[in-house]
Amino acid sequence: MYTPPAFRDDDRDSIHATIRAARLANFVTATPDGVLATPLPLYLDENEGEHGVLYGHLAKANPQWRTPATGDGLAIFMGPDAYITPSWYATKQETGKVVPTWNYVAVHAYGPVEFFEDPARLLAAVTRLTGIHEGERATPWAVSDAPPDFIQAQLRGIVGIRMPITRLEGKRKMSQNRPEADRANVAAGLAASERPVERAAATLIPS
Repeated sequence: MYTPPAFRDDDRDSIHATIRAARLANFVTATPDGVLATPLPLYLDENEGEHGVLYGHLAKANPQWRTPATGDGLAIFMGPDAYITPSWYATKQETGKVVPTWNYVAVHAYGPVEFFEDPARLLAAVTRLTGIHEGERATPWAVSDAPPDFIQAQLRGIVGIRMPITRLEGKRKMSQNRPEADRANVAAGLAASERPVERAAATLIPS
């Protein structure tokens, strides 16, 4: 990922927070047949390995797991993003030398990919993943709410993913390179947006 120094995020806690907050990742592998990618919910186990381990699962019918990967896999996590109009910049009134851009938060995680079919490991992975996403609900659904034989049948239709992270790249492009007046106007413009993701981006503009 191309990351100019002004936008580089090297803070481990910040990077992990972006991974945890992303509800969907893109899981990418390079193969002899070309690049394969699948949108997936993945969760991070921070207690494993130097940089943590990612877990998730694919449908067994998905050819990505049967196609040998060339090198490491890549998981892409996106945070808040927003289009930035040059109309918000104070600099527009001063010089007119401004152009549109896009603000965003992104994390790229790399590592060797392991696929597994062991029912006990699959059950543990889907149980934890479900718990993460059900945890905010007033009445959370649990895997144990479904009949065990039904769950076992569902597990036979998926393949687990385990990817120990060997390298992390974080990028937080939030107008850090703009003058203070421009940043203030961008934050105000985004805060007034009807889009929740843009209002979230507004909170990340440095003052």
